[in-house]
Amino acid sequence: MPTRTSLLDERALTRTLARMATEIVERAHGTEGLVLVGIQRRGVELADRLKRLIDQAEGSQVAFGKLDITLYRDDLQTVGPRPVVGETRLPNLDGKNVVIVDDVLYTGRTIRAALDECADFGRPRRILLCVLIDRGGRELPIQADIVGITASTSPGDRVDVLVTELDGRDAVELVRGT
Repeated sequence: MPTRTSLLDERALTRTLARMATEIVERAHGTEGLVLVGIQRRGVELADRLKRLIDQAEGSQVAFGKLDITLYRDDLQTVGPRPVVGETRLPNLDGKNVVIVDDVLYTGRTIRAALDECADFGRPRRILLCVLIDRGGRELPIQADIVGITASTSPGDRVDVLVTELDGRDAVELVRGT
């Protein structure tokens, strides 16, 4: 029987995102030329929240995009003959400070795919990786620049990120024994 452990409740998630928004602005040296790109599914919602926090604090209008990495996956042949592809919508990335936002960093394969797809849309000046949860278990040499929290997990565990926009509530839960 799987067990669920709360990693972040609604209030803790709100505080974590506020800290991450500040860190993004610090690491990007301001908001000029800043682009936030969320990876489909929950990375888009998290990137949108970070954008709103940054815009409110800085009086800016940070550019925003969304990325679906389905066709860039290195295991696309295992997905099936008709993969479901979500929307990719990106502003001009040339010469910009791009922050890729995802919910959970695990093997690094999703981020590798996101980097490949971004390269097809322009040549950013710099790319930073921002993740809500770093659960370890890397298979590729990829490391986040901005991390909400780090969670110790085993290969059989799952980290569920729930966002109000999609799930009706905000929470992060570690599910062991799946």
